[in-house]
Order: sequence, then C-alpha cells, then structure tokens
Amino acid sequence: MMMISAQQLTQYHGAHLVLDGITFEIMEGDKVALIGRNGSGKTTLMRLMARLNKPDEGQLMIKKDTRMGYVAQVPEGLDEHTVLDVLSLGFKELMICRTQMKEMEQQMSDPACAADPNQLERLLKRYAALQDQFEREGGYEMDARIDQVANGLDIAKAHYGWRFGSLSGGEQTRVVLASQLIVKPDLLLLDEPTNHLDLERVEWLEGFLREYPGTIVLISHDRYFLDRVVNRTLELEDGEAETSAGGYTEYMKVKEQRLLQQFEEFKEQQKVIKKMKETIRQLEEWGRVGGNEKFFRRAASMRKALERMEQVKRPVLERRNAEFDVRPTDRTGKRVAVLEQVEKSYGEREILRGISGLLEYGDKIALIGRNGSGKTTLFKLLLGDEQPNAGRLEWGARVDVGYLAQQEEPTNPKLNVLEYFRLEAGVEEGEARGILARYLFYGADVFRSVGQLSGGEWTRLRLALLVQRKPNVLLLDEPTNHLDIASREALEESLGDFEGTVLAISHDRYFVNRLASRVWELEDGQMTAYLGDYEAYREKKLDLQARAAATTQATAGVGVSSRGNAKSELKSGLTFASSGTARSGKQPEATSTLNGSTVAATDGSRDYEVSTKSGKALTPSAAVSKHRSGNGNNQSAEKLEQTLARLEAEIQVLDQQLETVQNNPLELEQIWNDREQLSTEYNNVLAQWAEL
Repeated sequence: MMMISAQQLTQYHGAHLVLDGITFEIMEGDKVALIGRNGSGKTTLMRLMARLNKPDEGQLMIKKDTRMGYVAQVPEGLDEHTVLDVLSLGFKELMICRTQMKEMEQQMSDPACAADPNQLERLLKRYAALQDQFEREGGYEMDARIDQVANGLDIAKAHYGWRFGSLSGGEQTRVVLASQLIVKPDLLLLDEPTNHLDLERVEWLEGFLREYPGTIVLISHDRYFLDRVVNRTLELEDGEAETSAGGYTEYMKVKEQRLLQQFEEFKEQQKVIKKMKETIRQLEEWGRVGGNEKFFRRAASMRKALERMEQVKRPVLERRNAEFDVRPTDRTGKRVAVLEQVEKSYGEREILRGISGLLEYGDKIALIGRNGSGKTTLFKLLLGDEQPNAGRLEWGARVDVGYLAQQEEPTNPKLNVLEYFRLEAGVEEGEARGILARYLFYGADVFRSVGQLSGGEWTRLRLALLVQRKPNVLLLDEPTNHLDIASREALEESLGDFEGTVLAISHDRYFVNRLASRVWELEDGQMTAYLGDYEAYREKKLDLQARAAATTQATAGVGVSSRGNAKSELKSGLTFASSGTARSGKQPEATSTLNGSTVAATDGSRDYEVSTKSGKALTPSAAVSKHRSGNGNNQSAEKLEQTLARLEAEIQVLDQQLETVQNNPLELEQIWNDREQLSTEYNNVLAQWAEL
C-alpha cells in the first residue's frame, strides 16, 4: 500500500527554484535514502513530508491516520524540558493517563471516599477504564522501552533529569532521535541521524532500523550506513528527483548506466534535430527560389513537429566537485610524532592511561573510539593545548601541523565569505575568488555572510583555509561531518594523494576504508593499533572478541572448587595443569609439576600419590597416618583449608571480571595473568593439604 505520493511538487526559496515539479511514490515498509548535494532541497522535501511546510505547487499525499515522527538536524523549542520529558514526547497521552491513575489512587485511599460506596464505585469504574487503556496502549512497557532505546544511544539514566538546553548539539540530537525511535511511528523521517554518533551507536542504529516495521525516509551522507539500512534511494539533483531500488552503491551503478544511456539518446536525438533543421532551411530556400507555397507549408509543418518533440535533456556526466588539493611545501622527517606512556586525567577521571604510538612520514591513520574515549583530548595534547600528566610526547623535525576542529565558530560571522577568506588567508581579492571557486564558492555565493553558511559549506570553507596553509601533517577531527557525498569523495581522493601524514578522527566507515592504512582504537584509556582499513580492523576486532569469549568459557571449568570437591577430583583422576586449568584424567597417566611438587593421578584408580623434592611417596593411608601422628597437624590443616577457601574466592572474583572485559585485550591479559598466579598458589597449597 502507498505511504507517500508526490505529484508535480514544486517549491521555491524566495526566487530560487528548489524542487521543480518532482513526482515519486513511497510504499509502506520502504526504507528510503534521500540523497543529494548540499542545497539540493533534501531538508526542504523532508519538512514538506513532515507537514511543517506546504508546497507552492503540486500535491503531496500521505496515507490517512499515519503516525509520523520527525527528527530534524537541529532540534528546536525544547530547551526548557528535561531529558526525560523529551524522551517521553511520544507518550504524552499515556503520561496523562498514568497521572490520572495516580490521582485516583490517592482519592480512593482517602477514608472519606471509602465511607461513600457510590463514590468509590464510580472511581473504581473510571480507574478500571483508565487502567485498561493504559495497558492496551503499552503503558506498562513504556519505561522499559525508554530505557532500552536510551541505553542503545548511550543516554545515561542518571541524565534523565538534566535540562535539555544544557546538552551539546550531538547529545540533543541523540535524545530527540531516541524519543522518536521509542514510539515507533508508522512513518519515521530522519535528517542526518548518524551525525554525532560514534561507531558503536551507528551500528546499533543500523540494526534497529533494519528491523523497524514501519516506513523510513532518511537523509544521510554516510554511504556505509545507507548500504546497510535502505532498500530504495531517492536523489534530488537540479530540482528533479530520480528513484531506484537498493542502497547508495547499487543506486550509483544504476545511475551511471542511466546517464550513459541518456547521453546516447541525447546524441541520437541531436542528430535527428540537426537533420530536421537542415531540411526546414532547405525547404524554405526552395520556396523562396521557386515561389512554391507548398515548400513553406512543409517547412512549417516540420517546425511544429520539432517544437512538439520531447527533447532529451543533456545529462551531466561529470559534475564539478570541490578541489581539496593539499600540497605541502616541506617534507617531515621519518618520525613525525612519538607517544610514550602518555597519561591524561581531569580530576579523578582518567582519560588516557599510558598510551603509546608512533606516527611516521606518509602514514594515513584513522583514530576511532566511543564518544568520550579521549580522541579529541589526544588531539589537544598533540597540538599543545593540553599537557599530559605523565609520559612523553614529541614531534619530529620540520613538522608543520594543520588542524581541522570538529566544531568551530567563525571569528566574525558577519563577514562575507570573500572578506573572511581574504582576512584569514592573507591574499588579494582576485586570488581569493579563484581559490574559493575551486571550493564551489562562486558568483553571489562569495558575498553570503559566513554565519549563514550551512554545516557543509562552513566545513568546505575551513578546509580551503587549511589547504592554503600547505601543512605537511594533518590532524582532522571528523572532517566529513556535514559534507555531501560528492565533497566527501573529493576529500578522500585528495587525502589519498597527499604527500604527507594524516591522523583523522572519523566515524565514517566508508572514509576510513578509502583512507586508512592503520587504525588506532581508543578504549578504556588504552590505545590499540590495527593494520589495514576499517574492514580489516572490524575482522580482527571480532576475532579478538571471539577468542576472549572462548577463553572465558574455558576458564569457567577451572579447578577452583571447595575443599570437598578438591578431594573428590584427586580421587576421580582430575589433574591440575600448570596453567591452573583442570583436565579430565582420561589418559592412562597424567602429571603436573608445581614448584617441585608433582600431583599425579592414575585413571580408574582411587590410589594417588604426592611426590615431593625428597622423592618420598605417600599413599592415602600413610598420609592420613602421618596427619594423625604429627603434633599440631590439625591446626596446620585448618590453616591450609582457610587459605584454600580464600584463594577460591579470589579466583572466582577474577573469573567474573574476565567475563566483563572480553572487549579489552590488554585488561583481559592482565586479569588472566593474575588468575594464573593465584591458580598456581592454589595448587601448591592443595598439594600441601593433600600431603597432610
């Protein structure tokens, strides 16, 4: 069934035509990507679908009684609400219902009400109706649904009481996004939902949207995200709309074939038009020379046919893109930057805990990690804006650093683009115009104030200033944020050819795949280096997680048992290996040496012996006899049993910790080594106990 139908939709911004009679249809259950260059009208069309604006011409029809959710790029009008208020926006009726139920509960608990049977009966009936409505509309699952989605988008429950206006732009976007995902509307409209999300949250959102039962229309420049979520693509270009099945990559293949076919049709039609024009000219010439009216009539008839002909539009096979041509004036030495056991904390909060790394000439490294993991802090340390608490951080020779911040406000937003660039770059007007044109600022665009630029245009202008400085080391903090896909691809190509060193923070997996030869991951204050691009990193990461899970399962059966279990294990042929793990004694004979003592067991036999360095062997009866005959042996045995119990408890605590750190190889290794030492000590004490 059809969800949205647009017929000859036309929209203007002032005198500027944004949408030129576009027509398209979206069916129920479709997951549609709305793509196009910055300024192509994507947000304009999204606001029309959200019924926030009305079209100037044409019709936009949406299925009747459709519940709609819209997440704008920049949330507005919610500053005075709490985070929980915003998360609960879609449950407004249920919240009112719950409030009424609580008020009625208080009334019914009043002794005066209980003394009036008629009033109590009326309240009970009303309460039952409200409770039925509350249950039918999912009121009892409301809090759980809020917590589930908020947790998936990394919104802490402790922050529910915070004022929405006090949050950063990225945090506000996540809260508003969560408020719509919670209520699961029939039609979900998302404008750049992955902006400000880290990789883990983007992947969570991917999984959520893939399983989403409703219809989704989303604007995004994240090509990896689009390929994994959508099943249709709608592109706005030159005021027109083109649709095709599949994600971004599939759509671009179809588009290339369509443009090539259209170009062939255009060339063939131009040949026909040229012949018709030549024939018209010739007929008119014959009519003038011979004075024959029939030649004029034939020429006029042919001219009318030419005018009625539906002309094929000449396709633009290669559109102009921004030229991020970064050419350093000087080359750095082989070693660009060295990090050795760098630590950084703010108060009691540890951000970086002894990280080390080497940045060499020509490296293209992607720095990734969760929001708050310390990526921007590391950049501040490299730039000298912050100082490490411990460790060493040194730059190499002839290093000239160029830095692009994730968020940066213009020093004077009232200046126009041309004035701002001239002031910051220190160039004359003619040269400035030529440079700005390479970054798609030409004509009247250069006279727009920088405060009115879109996010993508502001990023392009900052990149133009960065390139103008010609640095040989680039520190880029989310450089693709707000850039359209064409600009991202142009930036990727330029950075790939850059004869210098790049360290880029990015959550754009497509960008990382095209640029990075290494990946640095920050997690829990530690940094891990991976060779290869994002796909190689992801494969290795999953492999490490699988190994950690296997290790945890293997340690679940470690020989950590009670004193009684230790006796039965020795009798039934369990052998304690030097690693501290327990192995089934299925072999004819198995031994393990522990600091000079050997615990041996023979399968199928209840006899065992404990050999010491002296080579003396003790049978069970001899051991018992020695235990009984020795003075003070009872007290020694009790002490050993207490030690065994303590070691068992400590090993169990480490086992629990192993299950919680599967995603951190360094911490996993440290805990495992500690466990090994405790297991060795446990086996030594057990051997002593067995000897007694």
